[in-house]
Amino acid sequence: MADVLALVEARLRSALGEPDARAAVTFLGTDRIEVLRFVDARDPAVVRYATLGMSAHPMSDPTATLADPVQGPRAELILSVRAGLADTDKVLRPLAVLAASPQVEGVIVAPGASLDVGEPLWSGAPFSSVLVAEPGGLVEDLELDAPLDPVRFLPLLPMTDNEAAWKRVHGAGELQERWLARGTDLRDPLRRSVPLD
Repeated sequence: MADVLALVEARLRSALGEPDARAAVTFLGTDRIEVLRFVDARDPAVVRYATLGMSAHPMSDPTATLADPVQGPRAELILSVRAGLADTDKVLRPLAVLAASPQVEGVIVAPGASLDVGEPLWSGAPFSSVLVAEPGGLVEDLELDAPLDPVRFLPLLPMTDNEAAWKRVHGAGELQERWLARGTDLRDPLRRSVPLD
């Protein structure tokens, strides 16, 4: 486990630079989850938050009788927001909650999924949920020695309540197309819901 997390942190550092802050959260019955904060060297107006600890164990099918301790998908979460517009550092605990959900709730976090923390992601945020996007753009998958599955770095896209409800009916692809068609700045921590009519 420690070896996997050391490799994951090295991959995050090589892709995003040195973290300028980190916080750790431990939930009853789970391993510690850390959240690292990175300021984008190419674009200092963007702050990235990455979890570290979710990939220590493979995610397992909640219907399985026994969880496989070796094989299964592994992932970490990455959230990118514009700096200085809101107190987004308050997202550390909600991100840790989402990263702990495979251990706590036995869910598999995969692209297209919705994750909800039941409260604003940070003070005054118009979002309480996120859409899990496709990996590979910002941080490449981390291959591990067989038989371990690779670690995927999954971007999170904040959704308003209306967007989350619309996504449940129409699907993740339709919502992403709507965002794209409207030129939505998904990194804006104060953005309003995209028109959905």
